Amino acid sequence: MSFTHLHLHTLYSLLDGAIRMKDLMKTVKEKGMDAVAVTDHGNMFGAIDFYKKAKEAGIKPILGTETYVAGSKGRGDRSEKVHNHLVLLAKNDEGYANLRYLVSTGYLDGFYHHPRIDKEVLRQHSKGLVGLTACLGGEVTSACFRGDMDHARKVANDFKSIFEPGSFFLEVQSNRLPEQEKANTNLKQLSRDCDIPLVATADAHYIKQEDAKAHELLMCIATGKTLADNKRMRHSTDQLYVTSPAEMLSYFSDVPDAVHNTMRIAEMCNLELKLGKPMLPTFQVPASHTA
Repeated sequence: MSFTHLHLHTLYSLLDGAIRMKDLMKTVKEKGMDAVAVTDHGNMFGAIDFYKKAKEAGIKPILGTETYVAGSKGRGDRSEKVHNHLVLLAKNDEGYANLRYLVSTGYLDGFYHHPRIDKEVLRQHSKGLVGLTACLGGEVTSACFRGDMDHARKVANDFKSIFEPGSFFLEVQSNRLPEQEKANTNLKQLSRDCDIPLVATADAHYIKQEDAKAHELLMCIATGKTLADNKRMRHSTDQLYVTSPAEMLSYFSDVPDAVHNTMRIAEMCNLELKLGKPMLPTFQVPASHTA
């Protein structure tokens, strides 16, 4: 094995991810991989379900989320709709605790269109976490797409200082979108300029390439649109599927380290949860109901 999926959305990425847990485990094994991460949008609703099913299948689970990061005014600001994407993965118990805290505060203290954190709270709770720059919705990646390399360098170095040494990566993706191709080119240069390693992801939203149409329908349901609406939100690609290691190595043949770094990150993430039997709620029946 030479690749691990580190950016992947299941059905718990509500009305955006179309990957069922059982199908994920089967596909990961069939394609010769023995570890996988789940990074649902802004939540960890599926974390325990994922962890249990992965363990049952003999697959190493990597718990994470694709969080939303508010702008310079912080997560308490409601004057601007800023929610830059950032992938976070738990390396250990401390990272898992910090991940839970960040997701919770995103809902409790930072919710505005999306559950948002900010760089200040991330800096306070970054231990035990790996950070990836995410998709075109990420602050670094979008700056690279625009060609604003001064801003990309500033933000990348800021994130580099937030995370523990060796725990922040610039994410290149295989979706074949023209915008992503431009961003990938600049991310590769940014990696050299800032001495920040690359990592390759597929940003998987569905299992097979042919599932792209079903995923498109799911997004229509999420946004209340129809396929006939030309202004609806869509992914103009059918490449957001669970790719094989060979596909990723072929696509990123010019930067094979980006693919191999997924294994490096998978080896860094060694979270073991202690799951007991679920506690059933207990109810005290009022005296007036016992007659």
